Amino acid sequence: MADLLFEAGLEEIPARMIAAAEAELTERVVELLRRERLLAEEHEVHSYSTPRRLAVQVNGVLARQRDATRELTGPAWGVAFKNGEPTAAALAFARKAGLSEELLRRAEFKEEHLRQTDLNSELLNRAQIRSELPEEADGRLFKVISAKGEYLAAMVKERGRGAAEVLPDRLAGELAAIYWPKNMYWRPLKEERFVRPVRWMVALLDHAILPVEFAGVRAANLTRGHRILYGDAAVTIDHPDDYLGLLEAAKVTADVSLRRHRIRKALDLETRSVPGARWREDPALLDTVTHLTEWPSVALGNFDPEYLELPDEVLVTVMRDHQKYFAVENGEGRIEPYFLAVLNTRPEEMGIETIRHGHERVLRARFNDARFFWRVDQKIPLEDRVELLKPVTFHKELGSYWDKTQANRKIAEKLAGLLEERGTAVDRTALLKAVELAKTDLTTELVKEFTELQGIVGGLYARAQRLGEKVAQAIYWQYSPAAVEDPIPPTVEGQVLGIADRVQTIVAMFTIGLEPTGSRDPFALRRAANAIVKILAETGLPLVRSDLFKAVPENLDAGVREKLVAFFDERLVFWLRDMRGFAYDVVNAVVAVPSDNMRDAIARAEALTAVRGSEDLAAIAAAFKRIKNILRQAVEKGFLNPGQGTGATSPDLLHDPAERALRAEAMKLDPVVEDLRRRQEYQRALETIATLRPHVDLFFDKVMVMVDDTAARSNRLALIGEVLSEFSRIADFSELVQA
Repeated sequence: MADLLFEAGLEEIPARMIAAAEAELTERVVELLRRERLLAEEHEVHSYSTPRRLAVQVNGVLARQRDATRELTGPAWGVAFKNGEPTAAALAFARKAGLSEELLRRAEFKEEHLRQTDLNSELLNRAQIRSELPEEADGRLFKVISAKGEYLAAMVKERGRGAAEVLPDRLAGELAAIYWPKNMYWRPLKEERFVRPVRWMVALLDHAILPVEFAGVRAANLTRGHRILYGDAAVTIDHPDDYLGLLEAAKVTADVSLRRHRIRKALDLETRSVPGARWREDPALLDTVTHLTEWPSVALGNFDPEYLELPDEVLVTVMRDHQKYFAVENGEGRIEPYFLAVLNTRPEEMGIETIRHGHERVLRARFNDARFFWRVDQKIPLEDRVELLKPVTFHKELGSYWDKTQANRKIAEKLAGLLEERGTAVDRTALLKAVELAKTDLTTELVKEFTELQGIVGGLYARAQRLGEKVAQAIYWQYSPAAVEDPIPPTVEGQVLGIADRVQTIVAMFTIGLEPTGSRDPFALRRAANAIVKILAETGLPLVRSDLFKAVPENLDAGVREKLVAFFDERLVFWLRDMRGFAYDVVNAVVAVPSDNMRDAIARAEALTAVRGSEDLAAIAAAFKRIKNILRQAVEKGFLNPGQGTGATSPDLLHDPAERALRAEAMKLDPVVEDLRRRQEYQRALETIATLRPHVDLFFDKVMVMVDDTAARSNRLALIGEVLSEFSRIADFSELVQA
């Protein structure tokens, strides 16, 4: 076995794109080796990246491909043979397969067996029947009977080629196929596009250089070290196992996890010089600076405490989003007048002072801008900014943000009314004031400069202008959760504002035909719906999905409503499966029972997950699947009308003791299960349903449903139909997959 190293060296890649590209290249290289039969069963895969490189190392590559046998599809049988003799098409196929022409023989198909005129052959597979020539023949020709019809085919043995022969062209293709959000051309009159110009490549199979070529760059055993600390001198790699060590000597830490660990240690070390302080954890920023550096170090800087008059949110945003600095906080979580800059170098002591001074000067300028905007914005109160929303376009077909605010207000009023009817207290005055002012910070200079603070700035200004804490909180949290892991607004008013704003956006976009399609969602409607599902699922708001549509003032077109229902059902499935981690068949079973209530769906999924290991419930699930199949067959044969149900069971036509016992037990359990279902005691309800198993098993053991007697058949179909419908109100058990 051999070791493979493949590295692409580039101009600096945008940090946000590196992790996905590293993962994709690794997956592509491993899949290439597997597809080409070059991957040993015991293998190890390592991936590396820096701003200037993507690399994959695979230990356990076969020197030669494993031999393989593959099937070639030939012409239709009737075309391949005429009057028992092979045609030109058959002879051409034999040559393509590398087989001798005399191996072609006419085969006959009789009574599900294939026989050749001179060689007997046993039936291999009733679904795809083949007549084969002997194993010792140089290849095998056979006739295939399949859904495509009858055709000639051949099994040919493919001899394995050397890895050094197979990999070069394939590796270049896998590199070119990496998806990048943005690509560029860099060679005049050349077609290749990539995220950044490719400057070098390394392709080693043990000590041998693979002749990989991409974008005019031919692979060698030469890589590059740190641009500043090591210079332009090439680093020669003799074997893939030397890669990491040689790069470390060239001032490059190629292992991403190691680089991240070193940055954390350096942040800890620098922060210790500030008594009682700690650096503020920020996983996203840590990932960013990890992908911005090759040989990282950290510098501690400070700023004038007078800037602490600005809210922490503004200070942190300036440091994090605009300068990639980590904030420093005290034990109470308040910002201290220090920052931590991650450098892509390790300067000497004199150099660090110059670098520190430069970072402090840049940050001071950014803080001055923020303070200026903060003070200027205060001259126009939020309440006076409502009219300023009229020229701010929300969407060219939907009007301005002033129009959206009015629509949001109507929805919020209706939702508040529903909550009050159901016993949930809402401060209507604060809610409607928050709705009115929610978008006004779009007119402020601070949001124009720091767009990521939209909503947050509005909440901070509302607090500074003493508009009430509930109003400030609702505005501040209106866009949360922006991602599924984000917290929900802490107040009822904030939750209602967030729901109203998102519902209005979703419904308005669907109304003008801008619903998400495939992977496209330019208005982030899926994210908005995910936030609504999260709020409804994780709070005590007594609202269900249909309440959202009732709150919309316009009369929704039936087609639009149907699309909206399907859209929210899809988001519920996403929430249950991807965010709550329920098994896919449990989710399918739960959503098969229509429900408006998000929390109820979660409760049913939790209960079904808790009891799905029960043998009795597994048997019930199998029986219900059988019932659905029988009912489907009855429809196909015309015994039942589609969509009309099975009708009511007639007790007088239940002659077999097993069917009478099943109906009696079902009638006894039905009210018990229904009472438990109404009280949302779903686990007890499912356990009760599982006790029906002996009667269901006995019924299918003793009773034939699809009998010739029309009356008996119809009655038995009605009986199993009633059992299915009565006990499938919590979940459709037939969707469960048996282990």
